[in-house]
Amino acid sequence: MKIKQVSNLNTRRNGKVSLKSIDAAMLQKMFLSGAKALDAKKDYINELNVFPVPDGDTGTNMTMTIMSAAKEAGNLENPDINQLGKAISSGSLRGARGNSGVIMSQIFRGFVKGIKGNNELDVNILANAVQHAADTAYKAVMKPKEGTILTVARAGADKALDIIINDDIDDVIEFCDAVAESMEEALAKTPELLPVLKQAGVVDSGGEGLMTFLRGAIDALKGKVSDFTIISNGTSKVIKANLPAETEADIKYGYCTEFIIMLERNQNTAEAQLKEYLQGIGDCVVVVADDEIIKVHVHTNDPGLAIQKALSFGQLTSMKIDNMREEHHEKVIRDATRIAAQQKNIQKEDKKEDTAKKEEPRKKTGFIVVSAGDGLSDIFRDLKADYIIEGGQTMNPSTDDILEAIDNVNADNIFILPNNGNIILAANQAKELAEGKNIIVIPSKNIPQGIAALINYSEGSSVSDNEKNMSREMSDIKSGQVTYAVRDTNMDGRDIKKGDFMGLTDKTIVSVEKNVKDAAIKLIEGLVDDESELVSLYYGADATEEEAEGIADEITEIYSGVDVEVQYGGQPVYSYFVSVE
Repeated sequence: MKIKQVSNLNTRRNGKVSLKSIDAAMLQKMFLSGAKALDAKKDYINELNVFPVPDGDTGTNMTMTIMSAAKEAGNLENPDINQLGKAISSGSLRGARGNSGVIMSQIFRGFVKGIKGNNELDVNILANAVQHAADTAYKAVMKPKEGTILTVARAGADKALDIIINDDIDDVIEFCDAVAESMEEALAKTPELLPVLKQAGVVDSGGEGLMTFLRGAIDALKGKVSDFTIISNGTSKVIKANLPAETEADIKYGYCTEFIIMLERNQNTAEAQLKEYLQGIGDCVVVVADDEIIKVHVHTNDPGLAIQKALSFGQLTSMKIDNMREEHHEKVIRDATRIAAQQKNIQKEDKKEDTAKKEEPRKKTGFIVVSAGDGLSDIFRDLKADYIIEGGQTMNPSTDDILEAIDNVNADNIFILPNNGNIILAANQAKELAEGKNIIVIPSKNIPQGIAALINYSEGSSVSDNEKNMSREMSDIKSGQVTYAVRDTNMDGRDIKKGDFMGLTDKTIVSVEKNVKDAAIKLIEGLVDDESELVSLYYGADATEEEAEGIADEITEIYSGVDVEVQYGGQPVYSYFVSVE
């Protein structure tokens, strides 16, 4: 990609370089530099997750959102402001993942509107755009919460307005530094606005992500960055069963090696040949082919052998090698080959079904659900879901993923069940972008709520009546989940050690135990009351049916009037999903 040099707009004032305005070329550099900075720190941002659970994904969501935009912006040669703005806005909106990613995309959307129609951006235009960015982000959230990325964005907008009113800065670099300084101060104060942040000893992860981007952008403005190359990561989804980390001594193969092959030859036999070869030099082998690319994952003691073999089939991209002995917290992928094969077969069948459905007469109502785990997906299929998006914790689908699902459901009215509080904003954003269909987002925050909503759909009722009824019945479900702690902390008055199992609701930590069974039983005891009649227990990829049945037996003994259903969910990260009604 060739990016032209910024126009010579520099003058000298008091011996310092003063930049009166920037053009599209400089703005392009700033955006790409910010994107690269965010990508480099995404793991750190993930670790700012308040709850000590293995699904902190703010950094990942924000990075995938901005990289979607960076890919479009980086492919432009010598764009004007409007062309660049369209690429940034469109790319981030469609690539938005998770609440943090959606809010980030709205910040970009507002900023782009504020600079539209200008060839050069001075302090006045930039200040207006910064204010417009914050306003747009706030409007996108139904109940804005302070102490978050919104607070940080608002601090920047307030400082920009103050600069314009006082007319005391006309240098772009000085303006950006002043705005960033105010935003840094606001970020540092987020723990005072959200007690849960203060309790965890962290600042808001979304705000940190925004500042990481801004720091990178300002570095480019100051000439501190020279590499603006954007490497687009593959988007193939492989469900991984996340397990507690093994010790270094348990690791047979030391390097987790991943890459994507852009096939140039032997397309028909490459997948089988690679899988056979990699199984001979390592384990946890995943080889998934999709059209003209192959996604590869292997644990091996010699990554070079895997790479050398892969190069015989084509060029490589998105390469990643982790030393698992050095970073012994790396989680082992169980049964990866089986899961990848299952996923591949499901994807093939889904594509066939999607094609067939498009050829069928258009129906009145269709359903799109987000599901993580083959067992849960089977349950939703039995409940007549038309399209299942693989996602959930640690793998939030993008706005574009949801738009693709909408396109594949041949119905006038389409209900979307996000089944995760971090996916609702992306679903609503897809609703706004969709055309030609009436989209209804039922704001289900978890799998049990989604199942309850779908069960209570009535064929004979109107769309609006079904929306009200599904939302009402869903809200009556009490639900929770069991997972393990990834760090030591103190939350809700409980001392939690790394490796402890926790029973969680949407609002609080109910139980902390040394084994998963006790954590599940204590969670259920916290949800059941005198009016409870049914407990549904969905066991995940790292749990067993025998263990789940044992939990059910104990609950039946404790509560004689309560029935317990045990179903296979297959979800990663969470050992159990629980619903009580």
